[in-house]
Amino acid sequence: MRVLRLAKESAVKARTQALNQLKAVLMSIDPDLRELLTGLSNPALVATCAALDVDDRGEAVFTMRLLARRVQHLSDEVKELTRRTNRAVRACRPQMLDLVGVGPDSAAVLLIAAGDNPDRLSDEASFAALCGVSPVEQSSGKTQRRRLNRGGNRQANAALYRVVMTRIRWDERTQKYLERRTAEGMSKREIIRCLKRYVAREL
Repeated sequence: MRVLRLAKESAVKARTQALNQLKAVLMSIDPDLRELLTGLSNPALVATCAALDVDDRGEAVFTMRLLARRVQHLSDEVKELTRRTNRAVRACRPQMLDLVGVGPDSAAVLLIAAGDNPDRLSDEASFAALCGVSPVEQSSGKTQRRRLNRGGNRQANAALYRVVMTRIRWDERTQKYLERRTAEGMSKREIIRCLKRYVAREL
């Protein structure tokens, strides 16, 4: 699972770089062709440039087609790596993918974090601490409050954040919780901290 994530992160980074290079080269081509391509969505731009006829159209157009086909190839790699990650997670902990907002990438990150630290996982609270979502007291005088934990595994913390943001967008129960806590005077940052802690407990 770890090597799949490593390969996917590399492919995503290379795809982003190739797409940025494609857009940079776009600025140097014939104005008529540039006007035709400007404003296209990324998928449409890549598909159109990959199908360009490069005969006698200069090095810039040839380079654009080359970069577009590189983006397509890397996108295929990302899809295949996602499928394999999904399969690996289902073979290990299939029930994780049944939870709202938990996709194969987030599940893989959390499983890797847990697998790297089995000696630290005595209960669900220790998993929350490992992920950096255990509450930290920051009280002063009569003011009782907690803040985000800046420690823990940052990739696991980011995975929990993605799960929470997905739930805020799509999960009605989470949306109602957000509304209720906001009405009680909690900031969105504090609410997200509570939700990450809840997701850690659920996982």
